Amino acid sequence: MACFLVPGAEAVVTTIIQKTMGREKAEKLKLKWLNTMLWGGVLLLAVEHIWHGEVVLWPPFLTAMNNPADVAPMLHEMATVGTTMALVVTLTWAVMVAVTLLLPKKTLTKEKTKA
Repeated sequence: MACFLVPGAEAVVTTIIQKTMGREKAEKLKLKWLNTMLWGGVLLLAVEHIWHGEVVLWPPFLTAMNNPADVAPMLHEMATVGTTMALVVTLTWAVMVAVTLLLPKKTLTKEKTKA
């Protein structure tokens, strides 16, 4: 229903952080990677929800908001599925950044031992 709103909110926050942090620090943390992953996922999920009629292009935009009985399941989905998606994307990004930080060090040590 609205699970894509949680990673979308994270994408807004990380994009603001990236813009205010400065280019050098943002590149070191690879925030562009995180933002690309988050915004890409949000876009794909939004299209999928529009395709299935769960999101419409007129207010209130989320069809679950038309019926008060559907609001609680929507919030539960956002809290469980949306939070899980945001965490998985963020953890994947953290692993990618860790690998890029460790990889050059291993390459340099191998070159030093050969010389």
